[in-house]
Amino acid sequence: MDNNMILSHTDHTLLKPFATWEQIKKLCDEAVTNKTASVCVPPCYVERIHNEYPDLTICTVIGFPLGYETTEGKIADTKECIRCGASEIDMVINICEVKNGNFAFVEDEIKTLRSITEGKILKVIIETCYLTEEEKIKLCECVTRAGADYIKTSTGFGDAGATPDDIELFKKHIGSNVRIKAAGGIRTAKQAAGYIEMGCDRIGASSVVGDINA
Repeated sequence: MDNNMILSHTDHTLLKPFATWEQIKKLCDEAVTNKTASVCVPPCYVERIHNEYPDLTICTVIGFPLGYETTEGKIADTKECIRCGASEIDMVINICEVKNGNFAFVEDEIKTLRSITEGKILKVIIETCYLTEEEKIKLCECVTRAGADYIKTSTGFGDAGATPDDIELFKKHIGSNVRIKAAGGIRTAKQAAGYIEMGCDRIGASSVVGDINA
């Protein structure tokens, strides 16, 4: 797999809570030069990026990284990010409700954000490192029924990131219209290529672009 293919599947990411504008601008410049799928950035930078890089695909995060905000808060944040210029939304599910066995709540929340993101891309982060296999399977079903575009492994802020085993599990249990985003712990082009070859359509990574250009 060539580097251009890897880059075209990569969401070039910087989500550190102390990210400066200069760092974000560097990320955007690298994304333009390398033709990445998107930049994935904190919500506070979406509007500025949209104004300065109007042709760049902007992904941002909702309920990040813990997911236990109220649905109303996630709704407000999603609407504002779309208004500011985001075209892709990566939402974190309410893991507390997963642990309560309240999958109906989780599915309804995804559906609610799906209705707001009509015409945009919605990715659902389930944070696999905190889940049992049974919970992962149920969430594959929730994401599918709710009509999201992607299921995503991890925030990159949890105890662990993407694993090949989780990708194989997703492939068995998601619907045909749901794609997979692997994120968390993917640092090299070789790792990214491996996940793409496994069937992932997107890779969330902060250092793959740098590895390719090293």
